[in-house]
Amino acid sequence: MIPRIIPLLLIKNGGLVKSFKFKDFNYIGDPMNAVRIFNEKEVDEICLLDIDVTRSGREPDFKLIEDIGSEAFMPFAYGGGINSFSQAKKIFKLGAEKIILNNILFIDKRIISEIVNHSGSQSVVVSIDIKKNFLGKYKVYSYYKKETTSFDVLPYIKSLLELGAGEVFLNFVDLDGTMSGTDIGFIQNISQEISVPLIVCGGIGNLVHIKQAIDSGASAVAAGSLFVYHGKHKAVLINYPEREQIEKLFL
Repeated sequence: MIPRIIPLLLIKNGGLVKSFKFKDFNYIGDPMNAVRIFNEKEVDEICLLDIDVTRSGREPDFKLIEDIGSEAFMPFAYGGGINSFSQAKKIFKLGAEKIILNNILFIDKRIISEIVNHSGSQSVVVSIDIKKNFLGKYKVYSYYKKETTSFDVLPYIKSLLELGAGEVFLNFVDLDGTMSGTDIGFIQNISQEISVPLIVCGGIGNLVHIKQAIDSGASAVAAGSLFVYHGKHKAVLINYPEREQIEKLFL
């Protein structure tokens, strides 16, 4: 079975960007252009994260979501600035298949149950950013506050799954943009403790890294740098592996 390999599109001020360890943002281009290229590449699914709206106190960019919903041939998940059930319903109507929740979970986790009761658990993805503390132990990280919390990762994930979330998106802050490989040991530990699909992100630099993550228990892999850069000098080029390459790796 071929796993999901998901391009992650980061939006900042309406443009497509790529981060390095959750900072040092590099402008990539127009997100709509990227969606059109991924259409041509017959990508199975994309994730769209607006990393600017929550910190600026704005609502999701509903016009951009609508444009992507009308342009994308593939299912897409959206996250960023979602603070209410009514916003989530609107985003579904604009074409998103899944809602990705992150910052609101520190404030009011009940939004998970509200969305699940309306649209089903498969429609809710809980996004957990994790970063090592000074002792080298992973803790939940708050992008909004730019700080590592005291929350242990697994208990935090389980508290969200108890409310009905249908998928976990685990993002390694320290590995973001490095393309150096992901933490397969930690992926294995988490995947053995949860029964819902696990998407991992951070450090993915090639197809071998993807296979290592899947072999370690991830259900899917999301990546940014791998699909927007090309070559050792990281020239901007929207790309995606050919189906034959993926099949050769997993079949």
